[in-house]
Formats: sequence, structure tokens, C-alpha cells
Amino acid sequence: MKLYGYFRSSATYRVRIALALKGIPWDTVAVDLRAPVSAQHSADFRTLNPHGLIPVLLDGEHALTQSLAIIEYLEETHPHPPLLPRPPLERAQVRALALAVACDIHPLNNTRVLGYLRTQLGQDETGVQAWYAHWIARGFAALERDVQRSSGDGRHMFGTSVTLADVCIVPQMANARRFDCDVTPYPTLRAICAHLENLPAFAQAAPGAQPDAPKG
Repeated sequence: MKLYGYFRSSATYRVRIALALKGIPWDTVAVDLRAPVSAQHSADFRTLNPHGLIPVLLDGEHALTQSLAIIEYLEETHPHPPLLPRPPLERAQVRALALAVACDIHPLNNTRVLGYLRTQLGQDETGVQAWYAHWIARGFAALERDVQRSSGDGRHMFGTSVTLADVCIVPQMANARRFDCDVTPYPTLRAICAHLENLPAFAQAAPGAQPDAPKG
């Protein structure tokens, strides 16, 4: 498999975690979002994903897009270890936690939105930071209450094993810290991420461990 992405992209980070957890080898194809003309806007990349977004997972001749769709594909084709519980109610609960990150928090703070705030709306870095911190606080406050009920051990978002919700929270927490958001009000989320980040698969998938990450 080939994974087109960027080392800091939280959506790509999610897919790397899932691949590592399931023991699936992959090759990285770096899409540098920092370049003046990003490769994601090239004609070649648009043939893979007309939306011009990462990640893209190439499995043979098939290009898969959207991080959660990719992860569910991996779940269905490589079911062990499972990232979703078997009971339908629990599966829905795990998906809800994952979607709270992937659909409610992340889209408001992704690169496209922050770039629009800077270039089209004339916001300086103080304004962009305030925007980012606001949506992190709104989302994390609700998730903190959620996981106080759903976590079975204070080390996982749901129950006592790694699920799709864990795959989503770690990249979002990493982004929150990178943007200097105050995460002290969320002790349960912080404890969960501290545990997960030390697991081999999460460490392998971390941004700093990627071949396109800056060295030194």
C-alpha cells in the first residue's frame, strides 16, 4: 500500500496509526503542504483525488480517500485487531466519539480554513490562534465529559482497548499542543493520550517519526 500524506496532517496521522495497529506495511508518498505550490493541487494528484485532499491510500490500483472511510476499509479487510466493538450499540458509540473529532473539531481548524482566515479574511496570527483555540475548547470540553462515561480504564476513549476513537483523539491532541492550546482542563483526555502515545503503533505513526518530517 502507498499512503499519500503529510507528516503533520492529522487525517493522515489517523490512517498511519490504523495501518501500524493492524501490522500493514505501507510506503509513504510525501505531499508537502508547505510548498509554495502544494503537490495536492497538481493535475497528477487530482487524478487520485479530485478533491485535492490528503490522505489518499493506494491499494493496488484503487485510490481510497477520506481518513475514516480508509480506516473502515482497513477494518473490513484486516479485521484484527478490531478497532470497532462487535455490538451495534457500542460500535455506534465509538463512531460518535471518532466523528466528534473528525467532523466537528478538525474541519474547522484544518489547513484550508486557517489559510482562508489569513489570506481572505485578513486575520493575523493572534486571530487565527484564537479561532483554533476556541474550537478545540468547545470540542474537548464535550469529549472530556463523554469519556468520563465511556472509558473503562482512563487509558482508552471507550472501554479498555484501542478503538477508532483513540485513533482520532491522539492526532487532534497533538495539533492542540502544537498550536499552544490550553489542554489542562481535560485531564481524562490528556491521560488517555499519554497512554496511547507510548504504544508502539502510535509511536511509529507519530509525525516526528515520518520520513518527510524535518530532521535535526
